[in-house]
Amino acid sequence: MVSGSSSAPESSGSESSASGRCAVLGSPVTHSLSPVMHRTAYQELGVDWDYTAIEVTEDGLAAFLDGLDDSWRGLSVTAPLKRRLVDLMDDLSEDAAFLRVANTVLLGEDRVGHNTDVPGGLNALREAGVVSVETARVLGGGATAASMVLTLARLGARAVEVVVRDPARAGEVVDVAERCSLSTRVTTFDAVPQTPVDVLVSTVPTAVVDPLAARHAGAVFDVVYDPWPTPLAQEAERLGLPVANGLDLLAHQAALQVHLMTGGSVRPSLLRGAAALELAARAPLPEV
Repeated sequence: MVSGSSSAPESSGSESSASGRCAVLGSPVTHSLSPVMHRTAYQELGVDWDYTAIEVTEDGLAAFLDGLDDSWRGLSVTAPLKRRLVDLMDDLSEDAAFLRVANTVLLGEDRVGHNTDVPGGLNALREAGVVSVETARVLGGGATAASMVLTLARLGARAVEVVVRDPARAGEVVDVAERCSLSTRVTTFDAVPQTPVDVLVSTVPTAVVDPLAARHAGAVFDVVYDPWPTPLAQEAERLGLPVANGLDLLAHQAALQVHLMTGGSVRPSLLRGAAALELAARAPLPEV
């Protein structure tokens, strides 16, 4: 069964109950910035909710969900659970069903899985000034890359080049691209980009990416956020290109999660600021 998309309607104020419990699940999960963002949102909305980070493996996910009581309102889900989660839901949003990837659970009479990465990525790109795309290059072949292909299709993309280490592992991303009616080409990191694209999206570790790849793009979206800026982002900024990063994506998708879970709306910039402060607090002190 499939429900509506995960885009949050424009509204304000909380429609939530007086109290509730939420959490981010993953393995590892201690590094997650979701707790500080969601707690900041609760403070802004004036809701007495609790949000924690809980280590859960793929093998333990079903038992964890079955053990939740009525005090639980929602869950954020990160790696490696996003694909496993969809098989444990009673209902799925349109995006989660299309991708077979979910990063959000609404808890009530049913468990409903959503994917806020897609509209979150869309909003992050728009905020950076990217409102229309025809061609794109996506680095990586995982769940985030698949979500970003759907995001690019929503911006009007007609063609995408998927760059991976092993072409045999690009199947899921290529499948999403083809179902979005995108012309698709798969290459490896050994190949030097030959054609310019409107947007370059990197979903892989910084060490894998040649910063000079920015020279063949009209905009760059690097989902890394720590450390920042990445060499790719620095090159893009030197060229004067629009740049979006992982913190932008996190803030926009978290704002959508907050709305889905509580009914209240918060500014993504508020959540991004809270996450940035948390990252700064974690940074080691400079040597003197």
